[in-house]
Amino acid sequence: MSKLLRYILVLVVMVLSREGFGQRRVLVPVQPFNQVQSPVQRFNQRSTRTQVKPAGGKRIQVVKENFLAQRLDLTQAEAKAFWPLYRQYSQELTAVKILKRINNSSASTDGAKQVDLDLEYETKLVDIKKRYRDQFYKILPPEKVSVLYKSEKEFNDEALRILTERSVRAGD
Repeated sequence: MSKLLRYILVLVVMVLSREGFGQRRVLVPVQPFNQVQSPVQRFNQRSTRTQVKPAGGKRIQVVKENFLAQRLDLTQAEAKAFWPLYRQYSQELTAVKILKRINNSSASTDGAKQVDLDLEYETKLVDIKKRYRDQFYKILPPEKVSVLYKSEKEFNDEALRILTERSVRAGD
């Protein structure tokens, strides 16, 4: 008799519960099909949510700039002249690093050409750093420029350490 009551109780709970056991109904808003757009075009459209969030690289750049701002302790005049120049410096370095990464990722049949290109990209990186070092000296005292380069290195090392820890925890 107790088994029968238990089954009836479970059945009643299931009927009365709209969500069932451990299940949850989620209403997903669906956009009406636009006859002009193909389904592929609708799929490829960016949602408003992705437009609000900055890209991963931009978020890292913002965190890095905040880190550097703390370390450099710039005056308003220094900051006004420094940040546009620093962003330009970062963009140039990033562009060369991307080219270098593409060169190293391609399986070229001509290994000598690949090595030469790699060395050329390294030279470009050093040239960019030297050129901007001179421009940074016009804005900041040499001590702050030294702190800038040390802080960049420290930030990159810490970011690499965090990514490595996440990778290890994820099992990769």
